[in-house]
Amino acid sequence: MKHTISVLVENHAGVLSRITGLFSRRGFNIDSLAVGVTEDKTVSRMTIVVEADSYTVEQLEKQLNKVVDVIKVRTIPQEDLISRELMLIKCNAGGRTRSEILDIAKIMNAKIVDLTKSTMTLEICDLPARLDLLEELLKAYNIQEVMRTGTIALQKGAAAVGAKG
Repeated sequence: MKHTISVLVENHAGVLSRITGLFSRRGFNIDSLAVGVTEDKTVSRMTIVVEADSYTVEQLEKQLNKVVDVIKVRTIPQEDLISRELMLIKCNAGGRTRSEILDIAKIMNAKIVDLTKSTMTLEICDLPARLDLLEELLKAYNIQEVMRTGTIALQKGAAAVGAKG
């Protein structure tokens, strides 16, 4: 089962390496990792998505809490999760295919961010499953490049995985 772990860490060099090293030493693969500064510039939020059972995630939480630079760790339950991922996708778009790609972009709520005589680059921010769907729909148009950010997530409602919350 996929689990989303939110980790607040001190915002300085070497923290990311220590966190990912912890996963590596224990043989866990990280499905997605996104890191960014929070409302407090001295604190960064890491959103880590892993495929593991509940016991393993509990052990990971305990190990993460032992890392000196970690401020707070919480696994966000699926039902309390708001998550998004950003994707840029460039595909061939000459002649009649251009209008077909525009139709797909409109249906999927993707934006056209670059257009040339032969290519079109789309941007979409949505659930990972929707990004997978758009990528599948565009395979017929010879995808040239794809870049995805990894999942970012916050907890729904008033609860917060914040240094103060």
